[in-house]
Amino acid sequence: MIHELKAAIAFVRDDRLDACFKILARVKLIQKQLFEQWAVLETLTPVRIRGVPAGARHVVGFPVGAVPRASSSCSATSRRRSSTCSATTRRSTPSCRALLQAPSLYDEFLRHLARRGLPVPQRCVERDWTQPYTRDADLVPVFKTIYDDPERWWDAYEMAEKLVDVEESFQLWRFRHMKTVERTIGHKTGTGGSSGVGYLQAGGRSHVLPGADRRAHVHRARCPSA
Repeated sequence: MIHELKAAIAFVRDDRLDACFKILARVKLIQKQLFEQWAVLETLTPVRIRGVPAGARHVVGFPVGAVPRASSSCSATSRRRSSTCSATTRRSTPSCRALLQAPSLYDEFLRHLARRGLPVPQRCVERDWTQPYTRDADLVPVFKTIYDDPERWWDAYEMAEKLVDVEESFQLWRFRHMKTVERTIGHKTGTGGSSGVGYLQAGGRSHVLPGADRRAHVHRARCPSA
């Protein structure tokens, strides 16, 4: 999945949105497979987890989470959390550091829209990429333009919807991760060295790809009294 997301970023950088659509469709299917892997770990009851030697417990939790953790570095809002994750995770995913210093998929999409003449604020086009994305009300007219005339902006409209798909799948994966941890180890320290359930609950409140933020922008633009 990391390979696919990096390829999508490269295509957006080259202004080839249509080449991303099949890539992001594959990403969504990969995410479905990752989501279902939690069903296996859910069969490990607290008693069974206690039976796993302490030195081997990272093997139980880490392989399933490694790809989504690294993939979140291709995103926008989870970058600070990725850069401060456990030492075990950082050692196991050294490529995350390079991803954290480059524009995310959403960042590149905004830069693409700016090159097409849409009024994307300059602060969204050039910024410190290591910092998480934050909401920007000045993006309202950008996405309102796209959603008010999807025929003219079809590829941008479709790309925005693909980002929503990826975002939703990540949120579902995160929620199942949190519930699996909650039922197997409770509020003990996580297998990767984090604070466990509390850490995962905090992560669930941020967006991996801020597609929901885009939809909120459009909704407010169309329904200012809401």
